[in-house]
Amino acid sequence: MSRRILPILWITLLAVLLAACGKPVPADKSAYVGDWQSATMMLRISQEGRVAYRRVDGNTRTSVDAPLQGFQGDDFKAGLGPIATTFRVSAPPHQDGNAWKMTVDGVELTRQ
Repeated sequence: MSRRILPILWITLLAVLLAACGKPVPADKSAYVGDWQSATMMLRISQEGRVAYRRVDGNTRTSVDAPLQGFQGDDFKAGLGPIATTFRVSAPPHQDGNAWKMTVDGVELTRQ
């Protein structure tokens, strides 16, 4: 194998491994797991530690699909290495009548 190809293979392998490594949601944060929606936002948090996020704000569309890096209080972080996004949770998951709700980045979401 060429010496030029070997570093590229190692970098590719490392990127694939990092992309697959999400921290599972801890038991005390299990209420966060699920599909959450509002008219302008969708947030999916899997038990295995994957975060998928879509938001539309006027003409601006934002999306994240990344491993969960962990929780800091009610907030949580998703991303790869130093490239991460912190989701600010002002109201953690709670039951409101028959619905489960949570407020993330100023948007109230309902679990589907």
